[in-house]
Parts: sequence; structure tokens; C-alpha cells
Amino acid sequence: MSANFVDIDIVLNDFCNEMETGLSEGGSSLAMIASYIKADACIPVNKPVIVLDAGGTNLRVCTVSFNEHGTVDIECFEQYQMPGVSHELSKQSFYNAICDYLEPVINKSDSIGFCFSYPTEMAESKDGKLLYWTKEVKVPELVGEYIGSGLLAELAKRGHTGKKLVLLNDTVSTLLAGRAIGKQWQCDSYIGFILGTGTNTAYIEKNSNIPKVSASSGTQVINVESGNFSKYPQGDIDKLFDDSTTNPGAYTFEKMISGRYLGSVALCLLKKAAVNGLFSKAATAEIKSLRCLTTPELSIFFENSFGLFTPFNSEKITPNDRKTLYYFILELIERAAKLTAVNIAAAVIKSNSGRSPLHPICINIDGSMFYELFGFNEKCEEYLAATLNSRGFYFKTIRVENAPIIGAAFAGLAS
Repeated sequence: MSANFVDIDIVLNDFCNEMETGLSEGGSSLAMIASYIKADACIPVNKPVIVLDAGGTNLRVCTVSFNEHGTVDIECFEQYQMPGVSHELSKQSFYNAICDYLEPVINKSDSIGFCFSYPTEMAESKDGKLLYWTKEVKVPELVGEYIGSGLLAELAKRGHTGKKLVLLNDTVSTLLAGRAIGKQWQCDSYIGFILGTGTNTAYIEKNSNIPKVSASSGTQVINVESGNFSKYPQGDIDKLFDDSTTNPGAYTFEKMISGRYLGSVALCLLKKAAVNGLFSKAATAEIKSLRCLTTPELSIFFENSFGLFTPFNSEKITPNDRKTLYYFILELIERAAKLTAVNIAAAVIKSNSGRSPLHPICINIDGSMFYELFGFNEKCEEYLAATLNSRGFYFKTIRVENAPIIGAAFAGLAS
């Protein structure tokens, strides 16, 4: 469970090998999903595109355009509840709801970029077949259906013909947002990385290196599905926690580093430590009584272990108990930062970009866990610099606001 047991060279090698294997047909824990989207296309200036962003409980609709200076103009922005969250819907009701949301802007452009952050199997047409719903969305009739073509067909019934739509996920959108904003630095290539509730990575690969696609020239964005990396060994506490989840054995890497799980892993670790006598009797009782521990609560404790709102603000916690708590939480955060750095570094190395300090690889990082867990991003960037600079790679990390919207706009305009 300790960061000291993360051998960066070994994990990096395993990660890169899994990426290489995943570009062929199967046999890897990394799906390496082809997006069929190019990141090197030119974006037309002052041309609006309609954007849909479906990433959770909300669905956002707006129009986006890029001016000659690379500035992004977002207009007609509206936020709605994601259809199918509050109650189960039929396929027809789902499409009707989205078409209703689109009606105020549908005549502003014939191009639509749809950031659809649910598990999909992408097609060369830049449409995606829904594999299954997540995030409590309940529209069972849509599973196995192509989302983009279904929406275009429904729009055509309403008289809105001639529309074209590009479907992509939030990590691919994050990369493209970095490309749209980062062009000013003349970066060599681009990576999109998300570490929030979950985690994922996207990078740009040569088509000649992707045996499972037919194209042999040019490049495209690859959705790594990095949260499912399985080659890093689980600790005993990881296994204990994993067995308690709804999907044991799946996305074990994500369960070590993402915001949805880190607090729960910490609680599992602390309870095991309490059983093994590493805390005072009174503190042991306090820890055993905890039903949940969130990642934001870890951040509060790590920032100020004596704060009023820490989860361990009790007179029963002795100074030695508090010190032990601090070191346990520190180790989990250090391990997550180290593994996150390896994840990003693997994408940089696989892309073989950023060999010049004048033309670094641009890494657009999004997600609450990365920026809001106290001290995490600084730790991660230290590990990332040590890992990449020693191997002759140069990088620049950026944070683009509204990355899913900007990336979806890029995809809609560039296709």
C-alpha cells in the first residue's frame, strides 16, 4: 500500500506494454479504443458549432466558435437534467428530450459535437454504440444502439435535415481542448488526462501503429481506458476493498487513484490498522464506528489535521493516533500521485513526442481529484518531471476550463 513499493521503471514498462498490446485485437487490460478523430485538423474561424455535453446528472447545450486569436466564444449556454436520471425512459422519450433541448440552437449550425461520457464502441463514422449505461441513467432500449445516428434520425423527423454529428468521450474531448488552446505554444503533441470521480487517458497515435484499424497513414486520438490497467499488483487492503465493490476485479487501477475510491480505501486501511492494534483503544473505537470516509475529507485532514471539520476531530484521538493517521493517509496519497505520474508518462512515452524543450508535449489535465486533493497535483508533477525529464521528454501541463465543451466543438468543426 506504500508509495515506496511503486517501482516506476517496472510499472512504466508494464503500462507501455499493455498499451502496445491493446492496439491489436484484445489480450490487454487497456481497451485502447480508436476514436477515429484527428487532432491535427484546422479549425475554421468564426464558424459556430452546436455542442452537447452529457457527462453525468446534467446535459449541457451551447454553441461554440473560435476566433482568429484562438479565443473560444461560448454562447446560448443552457443546462438541463440528463434524460433518464430521475426515472426510466423509452428510447423515443430520450431522443425527444434531447431534441427539445436542441430546438433553441438547432438552426445556428449544421455541425454537432456530442461529448457522450458513457461506455461506447466507436465506429469509423465517428458514431458510437452504447455498451451500457453508468451514472444512474436508465434508458435500457438504447443499449446496443448507435447514439449519433439515432439522434440525427429524430432531428430529421422534426425537419432538421443535413446535420452531421461527431460523438466522443470526455477524455478525448479533454485532449482536443488542449489542442485548441495549446497550439499557441507550438507543442509537439497532446494528451488528455482526467482524474476526478474516475480516471482515464487519451493520446495521439500513428495509424500505422494500430493493427486493429484499417488506416495506415495519419494519426488519431486513442481512448486508453487507463483506469482498467491491471498489471500493478494490489495490496492486501486493495484486495479487501475491491471485494466489497460492485465490480470486483475490474478497474483495479482506478480504485487505487481516483476520487470515488481513495477515501474508501483509506477507511478500509485504517480499520484494518485499528484491528491490528496500531491505535489507542479509544481511537480504535472511533475508527471502527466510521461508516464512510470520502476523498474530500482526506484532503481536509491532510491540509490541517487539527481542523474543526476533519473526520477525526475528537478528543479521543491522541497526538500519536493523529500522527499515525497522517502517515497512513500520506502514503495512500503519495502512492496515488506516483501511479498517476506513471500513467501520464506512459502516454507521453508511447506517443514518442516532446523531445525538444521548445516543442514539449501538452498535457491537459481535468478532474476534481487532481486539483482539489490537498498537495496532490504538486506531488504528481514532481514525479512526472523526474520520470520524463530523465528519459529526454519535455512536457507542459495546462488546465482548460470547460474542456468537454471546447473539445467537442473542436471535433464537430474539424470533421
